[in-house]
Amino acid sequence: MTQDYDISLDPARLQLDVIHGFIAQSYWARSMPRETLARAIANSVCVGAYRDGVQVGFARVVTDRATFAYLADVFVLPDHGGKGLAKALVTALHDHPELQGLRRWMLATHDAHGVYAALGWQPIAQPELFMQRHDPDVYLRGAA
Repeated sequence: MTQDYDISLDPARLQLDVIHGFIAQSYWARSMPRETLARAIANSVCVGAYRDGVQVGFARVVTDRATFAYLADVFVLPDHGGKGLAKALVTALHDHPELQGLRRWMLATHDAHGVYAALGWQPIAQPELFMQRHDPDVYLRGAA
């Protein structure tokens, strides 16, 4: 069903207004400042989904391009959901030439485990090995 859509890794096509409009309302990055998101995008490998030139989906990877990648900010606008676009976005990143041979990919998701499982992702085998520093209210305090 993705034949009506264009999946592109071209950073020049990214539409920051669309991306920020969704991300700043998301459960994972509510109130993220536009400037913070622009900086995150500039320092990530990104992919967009487009219909008739308008961006309808997005995903990015934070990576050292050698050993590690963190998949983040995957979304498809609600009117375009259920068409396989999230899988197409993630697959485009999996296939990206600069992201081959990485030892570990990670992500955090509240509600899309099935999408990622279908693409070969698995729960962390030894979660006791992992730690985090997490400040979920950083954007609300304006400390970004």
